[in-house]
Amino acid sequence: LPDGVNISKEARSAISRAASVFVLYATSCANNFAMKGKRKTLNAGDVLSAMEEMEFQRFVAPLKESLEAYRREQKGKKEARKDKDKKADSEEQDKSREEENEDDDERMEEEEQNEEEEVDN
Repeated sequence: LPDGVNISKEARSAISRAASVFVLYATSCANNFAMKGKRKTLNAGDVLSAMEEMEFQRFVAPLKESLEAYRREQKGKKEARKDKDKKADSEEQDKSREEENEDDDERMEEEEQNEEEEVDN
């Protein structure tokens, strides 16, 4: 809303009720498309088809853009998680190798000390 615009409580309530009715109607129409496809789960295509059937074609393009942006964001998050997991696995392997090297160094030192003791005896 533009700056300086005030909305009464009654108007807010009316807008809220209208939005609820719109969402219920859109859901019902989308559900019909899912049922035609013999599915129980609504998908984005069902919602877009419902918008067209409800004669809200002007919403289809912005909804498609929002859907694509959402999918790109989710894909980016998924890839970031994979990269993070790979990095964590790599760090664990490095740490494991370091511990093995330290154990080997300790064994070698012990063996050297044992050899020195044997030579002294």
